[in-house]
Amino acid sequence: MRDPSLRRSLALFHAFRREQSDPEHCYGLLARDAAGQLERYGPLRGRLVVDVGGGGGHFTREFRRRGARCYLFEPDPGELRAAHGAVRDSAPGWAVRADGYLLPLADGVADVCFASNVLEHVADPRTFLSELVRVTRPGGLIYLSFTNWLSPWGGHETAPWHYLGAERAGARYRRRTGRPPKHTVGENLFRVHVGPTLRHVRGRDDVTVLAARSRYWPFWAAAVTRVPGLREVATWNLLLILRRSS
Repeated sequence: MRDPSLRRSLALFHAFRREQSDPEHCYGLLARDAAGQLERYGPLRGRLVVDVGGGGGHFTREFRRRGARCYLFEPDPGELRAAHGAVRDSAPGWAVRADGYLLPLADGVADVCFASNVLEHVADPRTFLSELVRVTRPGGLIYLSFTNWLSPWGGHETAPWHYLGAERAGARYRRRTGRPPKHTVGENLFRVHVGPTLRHVRGRDDVTVLAARSRYWPFWAAAVTRVPGLREVATWNLLLILRRSS
């Protein structure tokens, strides 16, 4: 997978800065970008895609627009209601309330298992990843990305003050906005790091790593993930594309 362009990175960054004010534009662009990345490995049309933790359905909608049979599995009922408004489809059961640790799917049914910015929101990332692998067919793809804790955006809405500690960052957010942050470390946001994640996936015998790179960098996107220490800050968001082993 070649390094992405500067123009693409700038467009994604500007959309990300407007996430709160214009989520449709932000997540729509991100969905088109992710689908395009996956199509470099083969067409999505006719493929069975499992969107795990896909929130309001932006990724599901894009995969379906490209001809994939995509199903959304999301634990948050509020997000599912939003997804039903975003994805118009007459087929029943395309969006299911489900826990990513225990998906209601048989082994090896998915051609693509997709989880965008989910790993930092689960308490046990290794078990979550094992479940993604379980439902993916041999030869199928697993797309996994997450915002690592030590990146400038690791604290999500409290960033970059999370560098001073999660509790201090949360207190500052409450003082500034008058409300608690959406994400609380240890409850629905967890400290996930690049190095341990890379060592884990490379040590597994049930997947092959096809890509391990910064999701948004315009150049040297794979090189930055190879430098210990630097990668924990500079990666921003780690993208892994894995192939399920036979």
